[in-house]
Amino acid sequence: MDGLQGPQIEALQQLQSILGPHDTEFVVSVLESVSWDVQKATDLLFDNETPKVVAPTRATPMEQLELDDNEDSSPTIRHSHRGQGSSRSNWSFLWSLLAVPLHLVSGVLRFVFNVLRIPIPSLPFMTTNSYHSHRPTSPDSRSITQRWVQQLEEETGACSAKRSMANAVTTGFEAGPSTARRHTYPPAASDDNQKNLPDFFDGTYEEVLDICQREGRIACVVLVSAEHDDDADFKRSTLTDAAFVKILLDNDFIVWGGDIRDKAAWDASQKLQATTYPFVAFLALQPRRHGAPSGASPVVTTLSRHQGRAATTASVLIDHLNTQLLPRVTPFLVRFKTMLQDRDRDRRIREEQDRAFRETARRDREAIEMRVRQEKEEEERVRQHAEDVKRKQEDSARQKHQAGIRMEWRKFMRKRLLLPEARGLRLAVKLPGNGRVIRSFPPSATLTALYAFVDSQLIPSTSRPEDDPSQAPDGVVNDIPQLDSYIQSRTAGHAWWGFTLASAYPRREFRWKANVSLTETGLRDGEQIVMELITGRESSNGQISDDEYESESD
Repeated sequence: MDGLQGPQIEALQQLQSILGPHDTEFVVSVLESVSWDVQKATDLLFDNETPKVVAPTRATPMEQLELDDNEDSSPTIRHSHRGQGSSRSNWSFLWSLLAVPLHLVSGVLRFVFNVLRIPIPSLPFMTTNSYHSHRPTSPDSRSITQRWVQQLEEETGACSAKRSMANAVTTGFEAGPSTARRHTYPPAASDDNQKNLPDFFDGTYEEVLDICQREGRIACVVLVSAEHDDDADFKRSTLTDAAFVKILLDNDFIVWGGDIRDKAAWDASQKLQATTYPFVAFLALQPRRHGAPSGASPVVTTLSRHQGRAATTASVLIDHLNTQLLPRVTPFLVRFKTMLQDRDRDRRIREEQDRAFRETARRDREAIEMRVRQEKEEEERVRQHAEDVKRKQEDSARQKHQAGIRMEWRKFMRKRLLLPEARGLRLAVKLPGNGRVIRSFPPSATLTALYAFVDSQLIPSTSRPEDDPSQAPDGVVNDIPQLDSYIQSRTAGHAWWGFTLASAYPRREFRWKANVSLTETGLRDGEQIVMELITGRESSNGQISDDEYESESD
């Protein structure tokens, strides 16, 4: 409002008092379009009269039509065919009932024309809308747009520019007018005059605005009415014009369109205030005006609107784009896209830094965990080693203690239990090493007496007999029978001695048994026996863990 003069401000306030709360920019644009006439603006907004529409020869200036299509407060202007469709609407329903047979014939002819790459003639019964004059509304806007584009291809004999190029590269065939007919057989010959359509976006109108907001692209919105007399000519001349399609493609326009009989296109026509068809509008992101605060975010703005056949020819649109629209909006969009690129680059840099930080933190964490694990393993190894050393020391001490007790038993048996030598059974005993001793035993002597004698031979020569103990190291033992009882009560028997006796050749083992005489074992007078030490380690109760012996050869 800063640039408005006194009468203009007064007209603005008067119209706002009639309309109630509305967007100031929109109200200003409406007043500008009617030369600040409040009565005409009121009639236009409330449709109290049918304004005369004269087909313009050029686009409406951008300064006069800056409308925020994202605002919900945009007024709704009901569509009227302005004398073109009003007289036809009464006949459309009746014609749709009478056109059923013609529609079947037109379907066959359309198929033939499409195969032969011939544009469909503009005859009443040949149009794709002769039967579907009142199409049911589909909830899927994307499928509606795709259907409209497919029908547009069938009517014009053209196809999407990008799809045509992609199909030519990948298949080598010229793209047909429809998705379903791109690979007809036999393939049509290459035609340098093949027509192309703009690459229509198959989303919704709101998605188009969102893309303009996010990517800084220019939108081209095409709205048609199949009941308009200029509809077929506009589609076949303007939408397939090579120069027009090229300028849209080169400047990365997002193109969206539809027939106002469909709800999505009708809603878009209300937002864009379309009154005459065909209708073409260009929208793009632009900075806010009319006293907007500094730093305000840009808004998607209607740059220009082109209504009627004269204003929507390819030459008029191309001239408008080259001389007015592109020079005006391109600098801002370039700056905006540069800002987006800088922002995206900064975001990637931050993501890379965050990723590097996380990777460093992960490596540090793994290094700390490895160091802690190694320290625990080292502590466990040291603890295990200490336990092993302690256990070996305890085993060694226990073995020494047991060896000392066994030595005391040997000394005790030498002093108290050895039988005096007598005539009877004479035996030669081979001791470990090179020792050999001969002893005569009475016939009544037991195997225990023989083992006790052989065991006493392991006493070191430095130990004097007079120093031998008179009492047993453990228990009450005064003779051979009591020794038998003690051995049986304390151990498994034979393992208590720590050795075994066997004949030299042929080898016969004489394992110890209690209360068994020498004659019962089969020993003969003059026989030579060998003392074999048990190599297995004694357990805590004095038993031998395995029955391995050292033979005479060992």
